[in-house]
Amino acid sequence: MRAGMDTVQLRDAGTVATAYRSTGLIEFLHDLTYDQLPQDVRAKARQCLLDALGCGLFGTLQPWSCILTAEMIEERSAGNCTVIGHDARLSAPAAAMCNGLAIHGYELDDLIASSIIHPAAAVVPAALAAAEASGASGEAVILGIVAGYEIMHRVAVAMGVAPSRLGFHVTSLTAPVAAAMAAGKVTGLDLGQLTSAIGVSCSAASGIKAFASGDGGGMVKRLHLGRGAEAGVRACQLVRRGFSGPPYAIDGRFGLLEIFGGATAAPERLTDGLGSKWAISDIWFKVYPICGWIQPVVQVLSDMRGDRTFAAKDVASVKVGVSSYAAANNGNPAPVDTMGAQYSIPFCAALALLGDPKDPAEYGGDRLSEPAMREIQSKVEIYVSPEAEAVYPAKFAADVELTLADGSVRRMFVPECRGTPADPCSDAELEQKFLILARKVLGQDDARALAGKVSQVDGLESLADLTRLLGAAPKAS
Repeated sequence: MRAGMDTVQLRDAGTVATAYRSTGLIEFLHDLTYDQLPQDVRAKARQCLLDALGCGLFGTLQPWSCILTAEMIEERSAGNCTVIGHDARLSAPAAAMCNGLAIHGYELDDLIASSIIHPAAAVVPAALAAAEASGASGEAVILGIVAGYEIMHRVAVAMGVAPSRLGFHVTSLTAPVAAAMAAGKVTGLDLGQLTSAIGVSCSAASGIKAFASGDGGGMVKRLHLGRGAEAGVRACQLVRRGFSGPPYAIDGRFGLLEIFGGATAAPERLTDGLGSKWAISDIWFKVYPICGWIQPVVQVLSDMRGDRTFAAKDVASVKVGVSSYAAANNGNPAPVDTMGAQYSIPFCAALALLGDPKDPAEYGGDRLSEPAMREIQSKVEIYVSPEAEAVYPAKFAADVELTLADGSVRRMFVPECRGTPADPCSDAELEQKFLILARKVLGQDDARALAGKVSQVDGLESLADLTRLLGAAPKAS
């Protein structure tokens, strides 16, 4: 048994397997059963499913989702898998791609801060598509979600910080592996098949952060998660037909950790605490539809504002202390599109003082060029806070100082914001977020019915009743 594996029961895989931590990780997740999941982990998986479906329903209204779904429907891929918000049924990979893009369609989906990943948009669509294609139960879906989150987080932290520094989108790099694990668990792949599916999916790892360059993000970031979900589901389908993949593509020679992680790779993190600490327990549910690094900034400014209605002339300056990474990547003073606005500290800070930062509609249209917004954006100064830098990436902290025109100064430091494990959203808050998002597509009654099905998903023999509601034709505006 290797170091760091004291909580994990490994198969006798021979001497070759002992060289690779990924072998122990894959074996553990393959052998994991629903009955072995702690009650709180099952409950968190249900929360993740509900949040993802709400994000996905709202995401279907966005132009990037409409474009991809129209393309996939026109291709007429054969299958019985639900496309969120639509009557159309597609093949499992095509449905997973459409749904992954929709869930990640408006910066509302969950994340894990320490690994800087958005797992729901890769894992949930893969698990749902695999379940519909195979007739799997709700228990299998919950198990697949937990396993997918686990491997995605562990691969990301094992890569270290090098991928982010080089400009890779870590979520996109790890999404195919997570989707393959989720789909493989749901469909009951044997260990050899699951290992091959992981190996195949590793070669689909891709994604650069050109969307965050400040020159206009376009629509591509949304597609990263859709393509990851599609790749993982496809890998599982291929191995069922006898296709094979390299067994050590995560931490072997030329594997993900070596190629993307380089000098910062830490393969021991693939298995440290495995079986005693669950990745899904560290989930952060977003309150605002913006980049995670900016959430605490907006929360602080919203609290400072309170019920007061500000005008641009009321604000003298806004100083925002964040990590060096956020300072370098989230400082665009004048974004030109929705993607840029959701990644801009100046824009989001101005919106927190002048508008409603919880409203997804506020991150586009006239707000982008509104003179009052631009005036406050020009007054935002971003600096590296030693306190925020010290806790990054485990925590996304913010130190904010607001100076008003009357000379009054308000300052607040927030080590972690609402929705994080340190300050979690309640079940009621998560349901409220879901209903706000879902009823824009389904209507209030069907949205509530869908939430009820998710709360009971563990007991469903199949997902037919749940997906019937999820795939209803849009009937609310």
